[in-house]
This record gives sequence, C-alpha cells and structure tokens, in this order.
Amino acid sequence: MPTPVRRIIHIDMDAFYASVEQRDNPALKGRPVAVGHCQERGVVAAASYEARPYGVRSAMPSLIAQRKCPDLVFVPPRFEAYRAVSAQIHAIFARYTSLIQPLSLDEAYLDITHPLLRRASATAIAEEIRASIFEQTGLTASAGVSYNKFLAKLASDHRKPNGLFVIPPGQGESFVAPLPVGTFHGVGPATARRMNALGIHTGADLRACPLDILKHHFGKAAAFYHGIAHGVDNRPVEANRPRKSLGKETTFIEDLHTEADLVHAMTSLAAQVWTSCQKRELSGRTVTLKLRHSDFTQLTRSQSFTDPVEDEATLLKAGVRLLSPLLPLAKPVRLLGLSLTGLVLPGQAEGARQLSLLP
Repeated sequence: MPTPVRRIIHIDMDAFYASVEQRDNPALKGRPVAVGHCQERGVVAAASYEARPYGVRSAMPSLIAQRKCPDLVFVPPRFEAYRAVSAQIHAIFARYTSLIQPLSLDEAYLDITHPLLRRASATAIAEEIRASIFEQTGLTASAGVSYNKFLAKLASDHRKPNGLFVIPPGQGESFVAPLPVGTFHGVGPATARRMNALGIHTGADLRACPLDILKHHFGKAAAFYHGIAHGVDNRPVEANRPRKSLGKETTFIEDLHTEADLVHAMTSLAAQVWTSCQKRELSGRTVTLKLRHSDFTQLTRSQSFTDPVEDEATLLKAGVRLLSPLLPLAKPVRLLGLSLTGLVLPGQAEGARQLSLLP
C-alpha cells in the first residue's frame, strides 16, 4: 500500500496580541496599536495591521516605533489573556489531530494526514478551523495547506491577514522558484545576505546552486536549503517538542571595532531575544554571548542564573558583563549573538537570583 501524501496545515493568528487588545477594548479598533511599553529600553511585542504601514514591527525599539507613528497607542502586554485565548485555539486543533507542533502561543503546525474527523480535504479542515477560531474568539487566523511544513508556512504568509492558501503536491518547486530567499522560513537575514553575495537571490537561484557549493558555504544547513529549493522538506510535525534555546545573532555589513558599537548591537539583540521569550512565555537560566571575529575565529562566553532571567534589562546586563573581559578588542567583530538556554516556564523556579560564571 503506497504511503499517503502528507497533509500539513500551518495556522498563524493575525497580529495576535494586538488583535486581542483591540477585541477587548473597542476604543482601539481601527487604531495603530503596539503591545509593549513606550520607554527607553522598551520593545514592540506586536503591532496591529493599522500600525504596520508606518513601518512599525515586532521587536522594534518602542521609541523608534513612536517616531515612525506618532499616533501609535501602546498597550501593556497581558500574557494571561493571550495564553487563555491560545488554549481555546489549541482545543480546536485537537478536534482534528493529536499531531500538533506549537511554535508559539499564536502559531502551530498540524499534521492531518490521518485526521480524527473526516472531511473532504485538508483545505476543508483548514477552513473549518479558521471559522471555529473566529466564532469562539472573535479573532482571525491565516492558514497554509501543503504537503510539508516549509510550504505550509509559506502558504499561510501568502494570504495574510485572514486568508487561506494551498500549495498542492507537485507545485511546491514552481511556487518557491520566484520567491526571494529572505522570505524563506529557516533563512535568516545574515544567511540571506550571504546567499545574495553568492548570486542566490530567489528559490530558482538556490535550486540551481550545486549541493557541494552550498555545503562549502553553509555546512550542515546546506541539505535543508537544497531541499526547500526543490519543494522538499521531510521534517515531521513534532508534538510537544521542547524548545532548547532562544537566541538572535547578526552579521554586520561592516566589522565593529568599538565597545560602544558592540553594546548598541547587543541592546538590539537583547530586545529581540526578550520579545521571543515573551511571545513563547519562556525564560532561561543561562545567557550565552557568541562573538565571531573578522578572521572567522569564534568564541562563546556563558553566565548562569540560579533563577530564570526576569526581564530584558537583566538579559542585556548579563550580555554586557560577558563582553567586558574581551575588551579592548584584539580584532574587529563581524558577528554577535545572544541567547538564552535552560528554558523554563514562568513560576518553575524559586530562590535567589545569584550569578555564577560557567567555565
């Protein structure tokens, strides 16, 4: 008996945090809203669709967002409310499959190759899920349907907000071909720049690049990039997969030479990492600094807390503390990274927060 073609749905709530705030406070409807705090080191956790034409995006420093959109309304985050809505949404998912891989409170993959409730098609299930979400929460969701996770994610982005798009078997490669590699899930900004420098700008360019060349430049990730360029992604939907780390890194167009430049870059990284923590309702006990010099020599330094990091300022302070012994710089820096490991949910740890330096 032939193996059935996989049927994967990617569900992504539309501007989730901001939409919950607009739903619960009718005075915010139709207005540009940012979830976050408007303060010096504040960061936008989510932006409503009314704010996005001004260039306001998640992970953007709050003061920059306010300059871009003077009428922007800042609303403090209410993670208990978001978590409650997320539980409603996931209960809807569970009607159709037990193979659910949450990516955050507002986003998940569903494998409905063998659904619990029989429907005419994966598209019909996706439509039913979207309708149920709206009926029960008053919020809209976008859905992508395809035969693997990579394409389902691309599909859900294709018709946002409040849309549904399907990439059928046999059409993945042609769908990917004209898209910029920077839009691919799994290809970050730094990798996209490296690909562009090699003349790889689109999915078609990536497909035309020999695998051995990709391996030379991208190592173990080359096989994944080669596969997605051909519309192939064999990763399973992993129910209850534990996340091991949250981090961000950036490769600079021009190497950095000064402490001030590095601290400025780390401030941005800390904001992005903490936004990811808030979105996923996670924190971590270990902060790791990654630094790559212009000659590609690399080092990491880590510092561990007894209790999880509790805010963005503490994360930034730990990163700067790890950087301090490396100054003044012996060589220019081309890449800087900041991450949290030892991830836990809020309330899982008690006791005093006491730092200890890891070897």
